[in-house]
Amino acid sequence: MKNYIIIYFIVLNLLPSCMNEPEIEPNTNNGNFESLWKIIDSKYCYLDYKNINWDSIHTVYQKTVSDTTEQITFFDTMAAMLAELKDGHVNLYSSFDRSRYWKWYTDYRSNFSTSLIYKERYLGDNYRIAGGLLYEKIDNDSIGYVYYGSFSSGFSDSNMRYVMTYFKNCKGLIIDVRNNGGGSLDYSKQLASYFFKEETVTGYIRHKTGNGHSDFSDYVEIKTPAHKTIQWQRPVIVLSNRMSYSATNDFVNRMKQAPNATIIGDKTGGGGGLPFSSELPNGWMVRFSASPMYNSNKQNTEWGIDPDINDSIKSADELKGIDTIIEKAILKIKSL
Repeated sequence: MKNYIIIYFIVLNLLPSCMNEPEIEPNTNNGNFESLWKIIDSKYCYLDYKNINWDSIHTVYQKTVSDTTEQITFFDTMAAMLAELKDGHVNLYSSFDRSRYWKWYTDYRSNFSTSLIYKERYLGDNYRIAGGLLYEKIDNDSIGYVYYGSFSSGFSDSNMRYVMTYFKNCKGLIIDVRNNGGGSLDYSKQLASYFFKEETVTGYIRHKTGNGHSDFSDYVEIKTPAHKTIQWQRPVIVLSNRMSYSATNDFVNRMKQAPNATIIGDKTGGGGGLPFSSELPNGWMVRFSASPMYNSNKQNTEWGIDPDINDSIKSADELKGIDTIIEKAILKIKSL
């Protein structure tokens, strides 16, 4: 999501901001604790939205902090406090560990199996590769199937032009972004642009303008352009699951507005907050959600995007080497 981080700096320079940096604390365990708490208190964007009483959390965790506590134990205390935010974009980085919150997907069924998509029924062994896109014709060559596993893996217009040419006689296209944990918002925007007929407002973003929990700018439009020369005008199905996170969440949100698109699978994992980073006195870094992002109805996307058609992989199908969700997408295309 580095592109929006750049935008974040630009917007902060343009807006009449009332934000102040938290005062510098001493490089002690107590000082680093207070620094971390104040950074989240003044800059994290979801405290009010998630109904988090950050003052009470300070009271609970401050009691466990001592300047004589060993660093690993102290790190774990800080990580536990950050886990109260229930946010996969929140991490604490030290030279010996990186904290992470994973319950946004571990508490749900995966609804994805790598072994299934590489069966001959789908990608097989001789699938084609264009940048980060893996693609092949399925269902007797009548439908195009693309698996995109990470928005950190690049692709170009040239890559997509070859993909769509390869699928030129197919009735529809399946874009599978299950287990895609995110990456670059540039690639999210670019991939979505191939499925729009005209530039469309597909979401909004707001930025912190002060240290108060709800001090935000007005809504700023996020637009998805229509690619000038590469456009898919036939049905397209996007497959999602809980591990469709961050930039993938953004892509699914954009595709919700695409004219011929249908989202099938499970609710995405969310991750609608634009990440930002700050440094503690001891050199540890904290990453956190700084700017909330919304769908076209100005509804928060932090908790995920609902599919148009909810479906799960069935155990009986999996034993037969069949991906229930892909099969649902095939049937949907055939019905259109």
